Amino acid sequence: MYGLIGGKLGHSYSKMIHEKLADYEYNLIPLNEEEFHDFMKKRAFKAINITIPYKEAVIPYLDFLDSSAKNIGAVNTILKKDNKLIGSNTDYYGFEYLLLNNNINIDKRSCIIIGNGGAAKAVKAVIKDLAASEIKIISLRNVDNTISYEEAYKNYNDVEVIINTSPVGMYPDIDKSPIDLKQFKNLESVVDVIYNPIETKLYKDAISLGINSVTGLEMLVAQAKAAVEIFTDKSINKDIIHDIYSEILNELIQN
Repeated sequence: MYGLIGGKLGHSYSKMIHEKLADYEYNLIPLNEEEFHDFMKKRAFKAINITIPYKEAVIPYLDFLDSSAKNIGAVNTILKKDNKLIGSNTDYYGFEYLLLNNNINIDKRSCIIIGNGGAAKAVKAVIKDLAASEIKIISLRNVDNTISYEEAYKNYNDVEVIINTSPVGMYPDIDKSPIDLKQFKNLESVVDVIYNPIETKLYKDAISLGINSVTGLEMLVAQAKAAVEIFTDKSINKDIIHDIYSEILNELIQN
C-alpha cells in the first residue's frame, strides 16, 4: 500500500500527483493521534508520505534515517525495505525547486519563517544552504530560538523574505493570512508553502503590494517526484514537475 498519512487531508492533491507520476494506487489516510500510532505500529504499507502534524512524531517508529532526514529532523517519506522503515525528507528538494524555479533570491537576504513544524525545518535547511544572512522563526508557542509576531513587527521589520509554513490560510480558511505584510518595508519576496488554495490571502496581499510571491503547488509536485523516485528506485526527468503542475492548474481552472 502507498499513500499519505496526516491529520486533515481533504485539501490534498497528493493522490492525483502520485498517480500521474507512477503506476501504483495512492491512498489518502487521515488519522487522529491514536490512529496514527496504531498505523505506525502495524507497518502495513510499502511506502508512505507524512504531512501535518506527524513529520516529527513518526521518527521514533523508524529503523533508519537517511542524511536528509537526519540533517532536517523531520520525515515526510518512508520506504519499507527488508521489513525496515527508512525515513527521508523530500520537502528539501521540493522547496529548493520552488525557490530556484521562481527566481526567489535568498543569498545574503534576511528571512522570517512562519511556523515551527516539520516543514519549517526543511525550509530552514534550504535557505541556510542558499546563504541567507539571517533566519528568524515565528512561533505561536513560546519555544527556544523563536520569536513572537510582536517581536517580528518591532525588531525584524526590515526582513527581505517571508516564508509561511503554517497552515494559516489553507482551505477551508482561505480568508486568513498569517501575518500583516504592510509592517515590513524591505520585503522582496513572499513564499507560502500552502497549495490549496492556489492563491492564498498571503499571496494576494504580497502581489497587491508589488512583492514577488509564489505558493506551494510546485513544491508539492517536486517533493512528490523525489518521493516516487525513492518508492520505485527509478530516476524521473525533472521536466515532469512543470508538466504535472500545469496539468493540475488547468484541471483546477476548468472546475
